Amino acid sequence: MKLKVRGVTVNIRIWNEHLEQTIVMLHGFTGSVSTWNTVAQSLSDYRVVAIDLVGHGQTDSPKDIAAYTMDEQLLQLNEIFQQLKLHHFILLGYSMGGRVALAYATAFPREISHLLLESASPGLKSAQERAIRRSSDEGLAAIIEANGLEAFVDKWENIPLFATQKKLSLNAQQAIREERLSQSEIGLANSLRGMGTGAQSSLWSRLEELKMPVTLITGELDEKFCKIAEEMQALLQNAQNVTVKQAGHAIHVENPEQFATIVKDAIKIKES
Repeated sequence: MKLKVRGVTVNIRIWNEHLEQTIVMLHGFTGSVSTWNTVAQSLSDYRVVAIDLVGHGQTDSPKDIAAYTMDEQLLQLNEIFQQLKLHHFILLGYSMGGRVALAYATAFPREISHLLLESASPGLKSAQERAIRRSSDEGLAAIIEANGLEAFVDKWENIPLFATQKKLSLNAQQAIREERLSQSEIGLANSLRGMGTGAQSSLWSRLEELKMPVTLITGELDEKFCKIAEEMQALLQNAQNVTVKQAGHAIHVENPEQFATIVKDAIKIKES
């Protein structure tokens, strides 16, 4: 389905629409609603709502960078949730989508019953780190615009963060590549500029404010984000940290059935 939100047409996919308990899922950079297909099919007891974030999938890719800022993204999401009449729902985000989910939970804590973050970060702690990352993100955005999407994807799929995906079947790897190649050049470039890690304000100091249950999910082979999750757990009031064996950054892609089981178990534990 498509919704018009704050001047942007947003693509949304819903599974098990007749059910009441809802999990909203937010994809990572270069992703789309299709990244959740297998996971959603394993969550038959929940209504699953997946959203193409601005600049991704079948959602609009505006030329104006103002449409991509984190603050604007939160306002877009909040209006989507109001139009869908979603309140007190489960919110799950992966990587970039995890940063968005965490920012939303911080801004609208009463709307979230349970927050699940897969390989996500509260941002960079210092202004200097953010400035360096903004410069890096701008360089990447410029490469996308100058060299085109295919050249960027050729580089992106070979960064160390995704090394574990080389173990996937050729069909799975091809599906991931096709999802990346289906994106918009201007959408990805402006996403980096507007809500990349360098552009986002640090949320580290806000973690202690969150009272809802938070489940942190990381792959043991993704050492950087395992360390981040441990630091986050120490600051959160009500957090569970799950490390998945023999998995890297994108657990939901590398082992979707196990990921769905982790999600179901985490929700049931917090409800009991």
